Amino acid sequence: MPLYEHVFISRQDLSNAQAEGLIEHFGTVLADNGGKLVDHEYWGVKTMAYKINKNRKGHYAFLRSDAPSGAVQEMERLMRLHDDVMRILTIKVDEHAEGPSIQMQKRDERDSRRDRR
Repeated sequence: MPLYEHVFISRQDLSNAQAEGLIEHFGTVLADNGGKLVDHEYWGVKTMAYKINKNRKGHYAFLRSDAPSGAVQEMERLMRLHDDVMRILTIKVDEHAEGPSIQMQKRDERDSRRDRR
């Protein structure tokens, strides 16, 4: 099956638990349609470059999936219909990178810099 990476931004007024619940919800949508969620990361609340739907910040989430194109299309359709999801991006990749994403690596580097001081 093809491999995909998804990033979506949800509204800033959601709690962390609700934002992580969206990850689980869309993972089950993939599973119900014959795919599987390989890995997921919650990146937290980040400031956006410009306002989207009058929001300056948003909850960012990253998903890695192994799913047929029909399952991905259904998940994207449900994301577009969901009121809490503001933006989505899906990319087809040849293989998933091992370990955490760049965003999570950057956070780990910041923590190690603080330890040195």
